[in-house]
Amino acid sequence: MKKYDFSSEEASSTNFRFVIFISLIATLGGFLFGFDSGVINGTVDGLRLAFDSDSAGTGFNVASMLLGCAFGAFFAGNLADKYGRKTLLIVASVLFIISAYGSGIASSSIEFVVYRIVGGVAVGAASVMAPAYISEVTPAKYRGSLSSIQQIAIVAGLFFAFLSNYLIAKYSGGSTSEFAWGFEAWRWMFWIELGPAICFFVALFFIPESPRYLVASSQKEKALKELRKLMGSRAELKLEEISASLAGDHRPRFKDIAHQKYGVRPIVWVGIGLASFQQLVGINVVFYYGSVLWQAAGFSEDQALMINVISGAVSIGACFVATLTIDRIGRKPLLLGGSLGMFVCLVAMAVAFVNSGVDENGGLVLGGTTGPVALISANLYVFFFNLSWGPVMWVMLGEMFPNQLRGSGLAVSGLFQWISNFAITISFPVLLATVGLGGSYGLYGFCALLSVLFVAKLVSETKGRELEKMTG
Repeated sequence: MKKYDFSSEEASSTNFRFVIFISLIATLGGFLFGFDSGVINGTVDGLRLAFDSDSAGTGFNVASMLLGCAFGAFFAGNLADKYGRKTLLIVASVLFIISAYGSGIASSSIEFVVYRIVGGVAVGAASVMAPAYISEVTPAKYRGSLSSIQQIAIVAGLFFAFLSNYLIAKYSGGSTSEFAWGFEAWRWMFWIELGPAICFFVALFFIPESPRYLVASSQKEKALKELRKLMGSRAELKLEEISASLAGDHRPRFKDIAHQKYGVRPIVWVGIGLASFQQLVGINVVFYYGSVLWQAAGFSEDQALMINVISGAVSIGACFVATLTIDRIGRKPLLLGGSLGMFVCLVAMAVAFVNSGVDENGGLVLGGTTGPVALISANLYVFFFNLSWGPVMWVMLGEMFPNQLRGSGLAVSGLFQWISNFAITISFPVLLATVGLGGSYGLYGFCALLSVLFVAKLVSETKGRELEKMTG
């Protein structure tokens, strides 16, 4: 993390240890977000065998969680404006526990889908509430670095999901083999999540409610108490700034985002674009279908799971780089550089897959230079994503909206993020069967190119700006 300047007035009066402590607890939601998203990667073969599903059915089993994510993200913002950020995070932690246990015990495809949707609601709620909460309790000067920890937590969750999947499958002899107590390995892959989910639930009782929510809900005395814990001598000044930003206005409500000419306010459209493009570049095809993807490219299940572990480690490294640079370089330059880097890597992967051979079963064979090119390009692609769009999108969504619009703006943006995620995820098996890996990655590369134009024309820099100075 970047070195803090304790000589400044803001830094010297801020209780950084406490701020970092509560930020880390909030990011446990990001860890579970990543774990719940990534664990499905190693269970695809087990689901197909256990529930006797075809490619379309398997795609829906994998993507079903995303329906819950869209629901959770959309309603979490409005509910958090009514009941508080902390309350919604506690509810999400309970849903994580229910989903982790239920997904592993499911005896039918329908039962599995229900539990995955429950988990999706938790992921959706955590995905928008954790960055919002962190943005609202951290100083503007360091908000980017602290908020980007959310993405480190997400990719750490993905990494540990990939790692636990790999170790369980390796020890048991495959994801469909028995692991312990008569249960198949793929079921245990889900149950591993119970540990961090329970820890998240307990830890949330040790963090304060967002002061900005408390002010908006007319609890100024309580807000001042929490601000003193966070900012010390600057608490009264910050309370006045928050109150001024909400003065003469009503309590935040969903219809505040409406705009007579554009349907919703322009800043919300920018949020929708950021959230959608993060998924349209195809990143979650790697996270959800990495095992299937690399097996289709000629690797064994064991090798494919290990490639996922390597990709997870690369993701964590990239997120640390983003954390160190986001408050120095800014949000917009990272987004532009990441989009260009992903475009080049996706095109290279598409070319490698198009020029690969085919075995007697119709599967791809990456011979000669195509194998190394695909592997290197895939990991560079993951690196560029987690250096830019992975953390920066969540940072911007948590800080770009005015206080009056933050909950509702996050809700709509989060909804589109998960709808895009669902569309990309459920369409991949169909694309794989029709246009192949080359065509699929060519499409994602085109979306990466479009994202360059979107950022250049419509996205404004938010580095160093106080939340009370954001305009809609």
